[in-house]
This record gives sequence, structure tokens and C-alpha cells, in this order.
Amino acid sequence: MSACDTLVAGASAGVAPALRAVDCVSQEMAGAAFGRLFGVEGALAPALTILLTLYIAFFAISLLTGRSTLGISALTPRMITLGLVLTFATSWMAYQGVVWNIAIGAPDQVAGVLMGVGGSATQIFADRIDIVFAAIAEISQAAGNGSPVGDNVSAGTEAQAGSFGPANLMWLAALLLMLGTVGVLLTARIALAVLLALGPVFVVLALFTGTRGLTAGWLRGVALTAVTPLFVVVGGSVTMELLVPVIAALGGMDGINARAAMALFVIAAVHVALIAMVLKVAGTVVAGWNVFGLADKSGRGGSLAGSHQADLLAASAAGAQIAPYQHAWPQATNRSAAVSAAASPANPSGALLAAPGSTHAGERRTVVTQVTGGGIERGGNRAESRARGIGSRFRNASNDAGCMLGKEMMR
Repeated sequence: MSACDTLVAGASAGVAPALRAVDCVSQEMAGAAFGRLFGVEGALAPALTILLTLYIAFFAISLLTGRSTLGISALTPRMITLGLVLTFATSWMAYQGVVWNIAIGAPDQVAGVLMGVGGSATQIFADRIDIVFAAIAEISQAAGNGSPVGDNVSAGTEAQAGSFGPANLMWLAALLLMLGTVGVLLTARIALAVLLALGPVFVVLALFTGTRGLTAGWLRGVALTAVTPLFVVVGGSVTMELLVPVIAALGGMDGINARAAMALFVIAAVHVALIAMVLKVAGTVVAGWNVFGLADKSGRGGSLAGSHQADLLAASAAGAQIAPYQHAWPQATNRSAAVSAAASPANPSGALLAAPGSTHAGERRTVVTQVTGGGIERGGNRAESRARGIGSRFRNASNDAGCMLGKEMMR
């Protein structure tokens, strides 16, 4: 017999008993799943041994190939990662004491501090919801005994109102409150229990760089399902304070008050809209978490890859602009093409080279520079640059030497 059978049997008594039953069943299910995964006779225990062996083998290969060094800066992060993975993947006591208690207990404790209550804030909030639903059920039962309904409104008028009668509005508002409070709380608790049950698998995946993104996504999911009850409890407490005077005016000697029923429906609708906004805000907050640096590396890698790709695209565009003009200057060297390619992104408007088919090609003066061993020469002096070679340099030097010798002989 399970320890949660008694709580499950009384789960239909109200919201608070249902939450207690869900918490008990979730914890029991997570413990059993942990034992089946990486326990003493777990199905994935051999896989864990293989992964640890590969982790050490990859590190040894990186040392042999020189990609890593044997020092404190290289060993400390690896040893810490290996120790945390072994601790949380093989010990249920450590996993329950740290991961489970933080995911379940920390948001509840923060909610209790914000609300100024002692004990579990979620259970206190659930008890208030039970009181509200009990009051609505009592008012509905009193109105169904044949007493007049509304402000001197008869039962016939209530029947003519159809779906928008005070009684129907009251029950529709109660349904919206139940979906916006109990539905969200139970859904978040069940989803959190499933994520925590699968947690050891994602903890092991943190060993390798290629699978750490899965661990980061799992931690984000745990954080989202953990903080959702916090926002629901804190926001729902404000809604409960607004409902107290409305429910007090809802029933009386004359039956259901139509204005109070309308006010109850409006408050319930606003609460559902608030919960939808809370879920969106919680998702935005969790998405901005870099998960202890696990997701930051991929972000930086993506930005570097993007910048490198942009540089390649710029170089390709520069080469495409220069290519049509390469046949006009066969004497241009590779170095001159490189200089032109480096200068073209800085002047993308075409001041260096006129693009083919441009409307201003006839009006623009094109100047091409050529880098040679003797310096930078203008493309306009092509004949002179061809004449000035190695032979011309020696010829000039010999002429100068002959002039100097003649002057000495004349003296």
C-alpha cells in the first residue's frame, strides 16, 4: 500500500487536498523513476559508465594532441563537472535535497514571505479558494430553493434571462476562477514532477559540450514550471481580496444579486487574463537566463560565426566588383587585387571602381592603383611603368657612375 493512497482518496474534497495528493504522488513517482534510471539496478547504469569512460578518454586525447594542458585551469572545471554529475545522477538523497527542494520549496517560501504568512503559501491559497467555492455553492443552493432572485426579480425573469442570468454568470465566474487557479497550479506541479523525474538523464548530458544545450533547456523548463505557482499564488491573492466584498454581496435574503454576479464574472475574467500575462512574463524571464554559462557559449559562438560569415560575404562582394576589370589590366598582381578588395568595403558607394552598368560610369574618373616592388604607381602611366624594370634601374645606375668618373677625370 502506498503512502499517498489516503491523500489520493480525499483529493476530491477540495483544492488543498488535491494539491497535497499531487505533491505526494509526484515525489513518489520521481523517486521511483530515479531508481529505475541510475539506481543500483538501474537500466541506464551501464550507459552512465560508458559515458564517463568516453569523457575521460576525450580529455586524454586532447592532452595527447596538445589541445588541452594539464593544469589547474583545465582540471578544476572538469573535476567539478564530473563530481556534480556523479553526485546528482547516482544519489537520490542529494538530488532530492538540492534539486527537488529548490524547485518545489523555494518558490513556495518566497510566496510566503511576500504574502506575510507562515507555512506553505500555496496550501493557504488553496484553502482560500475552497472557501470561495463553498460560499458560491451555498448561495446557489439557497437560490435554488424557490426564493426570489436578484433585486426583486422573480424566478420567471431569471428563466427569461437565459445564459446571462445571475446564477449562470456566477457559475461561469466560478469555472473561470477554477481554471485560472487550480488548473494552472496542478498543471505546473505535474509538469515539474515529470521534468524532475527525467532530471538525471539531462544531468548526465552536461558532461559533453555538444549536449549541454539539452541540459540548459531542461533547467529552463524546471525554472519556468517552478516559478509559475509563485506568480499564480501572489497574483491570485490579490484577486481573492477583491472577491471578498463581492461574494458577501452576492447572496442574501432576496437570492442572487445580479450586480454582484456581474462583478464576480468580471473579476474572474480579469484573473484569467492576468494568469495568461503571468505565464508570458515568466517565459520571458526564464528565456533570458544563461543557465550558469551553459547557454552563453553557444550564443557567443553564434555571434562569432555570424560576424565571420558577414566578413566572407563582404569579401565575396568585393571580389565580384573587381572581377569584371581584371581583364583590362593583365599586369596587375595578386597584391594589387588584395589591396583593392580591402579598400572596396570601406567605400561601398563605388568611388574606387565604377560598377558595371552604372548610370554614372561615364562621368566618374576611375583610378586604379598598382602595388609593385618599387612602390605605388598610377594606372594612368602604364607605358612608363612598363619601361621601368630591372634593366632600366641598372642602366640608370651605370650612367650615373660614368658621369661621376668623367667629372673626376676633368679635374
